[in-house]
Formats: sequence, structure tokens, C-alpha cells
Amino acid sequence: MAAAKSTRNDVQGALELAVFAGGRVTRHPLPAEGRVSLGRSPENDVPIDDSSVSRRHAIIHLGPPIAIEDLGSANGTRLRRERSAGPTTKLLELQPEQGKTMELAVGDAVNLGSTLIVILPREGAASAAPGQGPGQPIVLDPAMERLYALAERVAGAPITVILLGETGAGKEVLAEHIHRRSPRAQGPFVRLNCAALSESLLESELFGHERGAFTSAVQAKPGLLETAEKGTVLLDEVGELPPSIQVKLLRVLEERKVMRVGGLSPRPIDVRFLSATNRDLAAEVKRGAFREDLFFRLNGIALTIPPLRARIAEIAPLARAIADRTASAVGRPAPAFAPETLAALEAHRWPGNIRELRNVIERAVVLSGGDTLLPEHLLLDAAAALPPSEARLAAGPVEAHPAAAPAEARSAAVPAEATAPPPAEGAGGLRGELDAIERRRIVDALEQCAGNQTQAAALLGMPRRTFVARLSAYGIPRPRKGKATR
Repeated sequence: MAAAKSTRNDVQGALELAVFAGGRVTRHPLPAEGRVSLGRSPENDVPIDDSSVSRRHAIIHLGPPIAIEDLGSANGTRLRRERSAGPTTKLLELQPEQGKTMELAVGDAVNLGSTLIVILPREGAASAAPGQGPGQPIVLDPAMERLYALAERVAGAPITVILLGETGAGKEVLAEHIHRRSPRAQGPFVRLNCAALSESLLESELFGHERGAFTSAVQAKPGLLETAEKGTVLLDEVGELPPSIQVKLLRVLEERKVMRVGGLSPRPIDVRFLSATNRDLAAEVKRGAFREDLFFRLNGIALTIPPLRARIAEIAPLARAIADRTASAVGRPAPAFAPETLAALEAHRWPGNIRELRNVIERAVVLSGGDTLLPEHLLLDAAAALPPSEARLAAGPVEAHPAAAPAEARSAAVPAEATAPPPAEGAGGLRGELDAIERRRIVDALEQCAGNQTQAAALLGMPRRTFVARLSAYGIPRPRKGKATR
């Protein structure tokens, strides 16, 4: 579940699972084949923190065909599907028998207890505009147009590329675009989140292992670098790589060979490397946290993605695309946007960028219940609105930065600012419930990560500064190193 593999002609390998629970939406990349377990227990591939979901609730079988199996859950698994009957359309609710599978189609809405899950195409998820086809990003801002024009030229060369930008700005979408425009487009595109795995698991995922290399290695397994043969590997959050893995990755980049854990001889590989980070790697090199030789190997050319608040022209089209897709997934007509709703979206600071926009719009569609999205459905924080002068700021020119200038690339973008407005005085109803849910999720994330704030923020998909500010807003004491919050 830490990586997703896809090819250009393999739609099944480009899927994700959207989970609607507790007024929020989480997304989980799905593998091309195999089984994905769902349930309340953290041992599941996709844990769902909701009391209506059983500890081991269901399994999704990824074929083809795709199917779901209920594991004897207390509150059941129900599939909602439309069936046309003449001029009318009926909404059927189907329930698989325990131990038997029921076939699913992409876009089917499934209830696990009171939660909703939907399997959706992952390729170009939040950036695909209606009518542009899967994987076609919305590019309307002049700076983004220059960036993508440059990416087109870079795609045809074997040079390594590092993508810089804030969390959720669209680095993975740009990486997939480079892959699709490259001579390796027919090969696999493999993404690994370097911040999502422990050091030992990261080594095994990247390089693979031989049978008996460690206790649970009952059979040999190729690593992601081997499975990406003739394709592209995206090392997301590359700045989070542990020093020991940095050394081994550098050797792979130089020799184009990989040594499995427990192996005796290296195996040749033919892959292209892309990497992405929201860190200033030049500064990390200076303070000794990132190897300088690996930095230069990865940074053949650096492309900086402007934050969403500097691309105001793209906010409304992105919001409409996300709303249309979400409404279709939950069986509703596409909603309209009130003018004041669009104004509120364009005035927001978006510290989480497109990822935050996607969550806001999906939540609004689920909660609205009507055919028009109003500002109150967005549940935006007023303190996160852009000042008028900053809202009018145009994005600066996009440049390609050689190996020595990633810090300059970062400085060209508008600096991220954490937003941490406390819950409004006397706020009740839905907003108060959502605040309570968010607080609980933050505390749970800290406990899962043994009090490590950086890892907890990454687990929640939240910028670290925003996470720290949320701790203060909700009165959660910042844990000391090595101690979890209770």
C-alpha cells in the first residue's frame, strides 16, 4: 500500500480508494492486483476509524474483475447501484453474503456500516478537468503553462528530475505527466512515499529481499526498482530518506544495479528516476541531513511548482472537476457553485494546496445535500483567507534550476504559512463535531507515531507547521521526543 504501480494501458493499476468517514475523506492508492483488507483495526491495509466498521470488515479483491467480500461484519456491507427501467432510474442496494464476493465497477458506492467507500481512477485524480480525459492536468495559470512546457522538453531526455513545491501542490501529477510524455510511457510508473515506511521496510520495498533474509521473508520478493524495469520511479518525499538508505540509493544511481536484502550479487536495472520534496535539500545538505553526492545525482534539473494560492485562475476549474467527480461517485447530480462560494475558495490561503482543496470540496458535496454549494458547506477557516494584496499577487516566472540552485527555486514560490485558527467561540452542530473529530485524529496520529510530530503530520497529509499550530489551537500539549500524547 506504500506504492502504486501503473502502466499507460493498465487502468486497473491506476485506482485509489476514497473513504468518506467522520465528515472527512481519505484516499488510499490501490495495487494493480491482490487483496486489500478494510476494517477498524490498524492491522488492515486500509484502517477505517469509525465505530460502525468492524475490526475486520471486508476485503477488496483486485483482479480483474474487482470484487468485495464481507468478512462477517456486524453492520454489513452494502453496494448501491443504479439500474435504469424505462424512463426511470432505480437505486438498488445489494448485500453480499458472508464469505462470497460481489463484483464491483469503478465508481460504485459501497457502505461499510455507516461509512462510504468508492473505488476511483487514480491517474490525474484531482487535476483532471471534465472533457480532458484521465491524467490531463488543468493548466491555466501562466506560470504553470511555462512549467508544463518545460516539463515536455525534459520528458524526452534521460536526465534525473527533482520536483520542488509545497505539500499537495501537484508534484505527483507533474511526475506522471513527465512519465507519460517520455519514451518510457509504455513502461510502469512506480511511486514510493519515502516518509511512509520505517527504515527496514523502506529498504525491503526499494531493493527487494531474498528468501530467509529476515524472519517474515518466506519467499523472495523483487523491490520496486526491479518492478519498474523500463519505466519510471518517483521517490516522493525523498528528503525523508534515512542516511543508510541514501548511501545504497546513491550506489544504485551510479551503477544502475540493485542488491536485494540478503542477496549475494547485484541485479541490473533500467529505470528513470524522478524525485519530489517539499524540503530545501540544499539547506538539508548544509546541515548534514542529506548527502551532497546523492543530492547532485538526483538534481539533474529542478522544477518548482507554484502553490495553489499563486494559481488563482485554476481554483474554480479544479473545484468544479472535483465536485463533479465526487457527486458522480455518491450518485448525485453535479452541484453548481454560488458566486460567493467561488469567491471564498479564491480568497483562501490553501496551506495544503490541491490536496486540501480536494478534501474541502468532497466534504462539501457530501454534506450539502442540495444542488448548489454555498460558503457554509466549505467549512473554511476565516483566518486562512488571503489578504487582498496577496490575493492579487501574480506567480513569478518558472525557471529550470541546475543542480546548485534548488534553494533559489524554492524562494521563487510564495512561502507557505501555517494556518491554525481555533474553533470559533460557541461553535456547535456540525462544525463542533468536525473539530472534535480532527482533534481526536491528531491525538491518534501522535500515538501511532510515538509522539513524532513530523511523522504524525505526514500520516494525516498535513503540513508540519499547520499540524503544530493545530496542537496549540486544540489545546494538545506538544509531546517530548519519545513520548506519545495521551
